Amino acid sequence: MAVDLLLGLQWGDEGKGKIVDVLTQNYDIIARFQGGPNAGHTLVFDGNKYVLHTIPSGIFHKTALNVVGNGVVIDPVIFKKELENLDQHNINYTDKLLISRKAHLILPTHRLLDAASETSKGKAKIGSTLKGIGPTYMDKTGRNGMRVGDLELDDWKDRYKALTDKHIKMLDFFDVDIQYDLDELEAEFCRGIDKLRTLEFIDSEEFLNSAIKEGKTILAEGAQGSLLDIDFGTYPFVTSSNTTAAGACTGLGIAPNRIKDVFGIFKAYTTRVGSGPFPTELFDEVGETMGRVGHEFGATTGRPRRCGWLDLVALKYAVQVNGVTQLMMMKGDVLSGFDTLKVCTAYKYKGETIQHLPYNIEPENIEPIYTDFKGWAADLTGMTEKETLPQNLVDYIQFIEKETEVPVKIVSVGPDRKQTIMM
Repeated sequence: MAVDLLLGLQWGDEGKGKIVDVLTQNYDIIARFQGGPNAGHTLVFDGNKYVLHTIPSGIFHKTALNVVGNGVVIDPVIFKKELENLDQHNINYTDKLLISRKAHLILPTHRLLDAASETSKGKAKIGSTLKGIGPTYMDKTGRNGMRVGDLELDDWKDRYKALTDKHIKMLDFFDVDIQYDLDELEAEFCRGIDKLRTLEFIDSEEFLNSAIKEGKTILAEGAQGSLLDIDFGTYPFVTSSNTTAAGACTGLGIAPNRIKDVFGIFKAYTTRVGSGPFPTELFDEVGETMGRVGHEFGATTGRPRRCGWLDLVALKYAVQVNGVTQLMMMKGDVLSGFDTLKVCTAYKYKGETIQHLPYNIEPENIEPIYTDFKGWAADLTGMTEKETLPQNLVDYIQFIEKETEVPVKIVSVGPDRKQTIMM
């Protein structure tokens, strides 16, 4: 049985958590393949709102197994809080949440290094979530990191101390004043480790490949978005992992030929949190309205998201590098009420009109070229059938399908799992 893959096609916050939740009923296993607590997957159902950071979004279904893959970085402190939140809602996760031994651990000093590094950059800061993600991935590639499997070794505390001592010395290189109480941080960390130990640790690559042979259905869940990929995103304003389809192979230990469908999630408009170029960003009343109506605040940081028109040049790029086979459009309801919609279909780049994403999309190099569309006034939030969608929205969707050469299979018209229209 092949593995299906779900990921974001913009700068994150596309609504991946909701779609994973909607699709989970079709899968035996949901496997998260990269990122860490810098992600925020929001799910709304039965009148309740849940935000997950590291735990796969299939955890609320009774039968699906949820795997945190080797490509994920885990902060035991935040993970403990996530589990305790599930406890409050009587969600039984003990038998259906499995952790890869090869997943790396975020130490308290990783967060300190993250804060020191970001502070030292001043105006050149990249907009880090300050969750210690970057320093943890640096230790991973530098072959210094601690992994979940190390917790099963007798000398794991010695390994922890050696890495922490190294980090403390590294803090001295930053000309910033970071206040911290290491004893307090470590006590909280150890409580998180104790909670993490209540779950089953697995050799995830063996587990998942055996599941494939047994005919189990698997959905690989990505975090952040393709334009934040360490290689193919808007570098250096990116995350520290591969958020594209290739990251599912390295983040789970599955071969490329095991991947079947690639579900690409995108918003009907575009948002971005933190620093970095954003060609279609709006600074007017339209952008303010998008943010207000769409409740555009980061699920992890609470920071307001920057809003702008749909960037089709960037979307086509993400479709291309991921090999997307199905598109799923989120927040179509937010665009209701605008008389005219704009879609960026090309860039004016250094005096030339181009339709691909160039090496550099900083404002001094890029001017978006827009195509106008008629808007719609209808409230979409109560609609449940595709036949009820306004024609102008249908035209908008069909234009996206034509340009990307990929069908739009789902249109979301609200945050609740019930507000999902199958096309």
